[in-house]
Amino acid sequence: MNFQRYPIQEVVSIHKLITCYYFELAKNYKYSGEKHDFWELYYVDKGEIEINTDFGHFHLKQGDLLFHEPNEFHSAKGNGIIAPNVFIVTFECDSPPMSYFLTNKLFHLGDYERLLLAQLMEEGFNAFGPIPSNNGRRLNAKPDAPFGSEHLFKIHLETLLIHMIRNGLTNQVRSKMTAVPKEKQELQLIDRIQAYMEAHIGENLTLEHLCDHFGIGRTQLSILFKRRMGAGVMEVMGELKIRKAKTYIREETYNLTEISELLGYSSVHYFSRHFKKATKMTPSQYAKSISRGYSRTL
Repeated sequence: MNFQRYPIQEVVSIHKLITCYYFELAKNYKYSGEKHDFWELYYVDKGEIEINTDFGHFHLKQGDLLFHEPNEFHSAKGNGIIAPNVFIVTFECDSPPMSYFLTNKLFHLGDYERLLLAQLMEEGFNAFGPIPSNNGRRLNAKPDAPFGSEHLFKIHLETLLIHMIRNGLTNQVRSKMTAVPKEKQELQLIDRIQAYMEAHIGENLTLEHLCDHFGIGRTQLSILFKRRMGAGVMEVMGELKIRKAKTYIREETYNLTEISELLGYSSVHYFSRHFKKATKMTPSQYAKSISRGYSRTL
């Protein structure tokens, strides 16, 4: 018996990457600009940043994603107040549907798109790891990368692009992209809990307090964070403290003693130990690393 083979149509296909960066920028960061013959995806994970291009000026806030088409000039600068974190991927893609991004450049991502982008960032770290400062612009595979990480990164990137194009072509509201109801509810709950953590970043919140406040069981909350965030609730709380500490340091508003107090640490020494354990450098070393405008991690 003969079985007919069905050829799968690949509408967006990416075969070459150029860079994959996660930048923690200083509040006064300034980049004079460049243009290149490949696509660039520019996502603001935290804070705000100003972008100038051949097509106009863009004020990007948290959750905004901007596409730079091949040979488009673009420059960037901080606003001198809020230190931004940005995720940048550059890649080659000559698939015809990419023409959608020639006229649709700026997006504010909805829940499902942010989930896809989070998966893309995670797999970027798995595939390429932190990018050494002496590595220039060359992208290298991580020696101990998990099986298939580069392939998954490509799949996540293609999936994100396809969903954004589909959403635009069908005139759906971006902030209401289709998602399984339970999945969407869980994402919204995690967003609310993280927002609460950030609003009370200087308090010693406990798992019991969060469970009481949000009316959820301890085991259920722990499983939810492990499944969606890949980390425990208190581990995420610690990561939020470190992110906020980095922001305070980059914005140069408080000294280290004041930062440790604002974040609820018992002493500046304990804060420094926690910071070094999380970042592999002391707060002072981190401050020096951004003195030239940015710190680069993934």
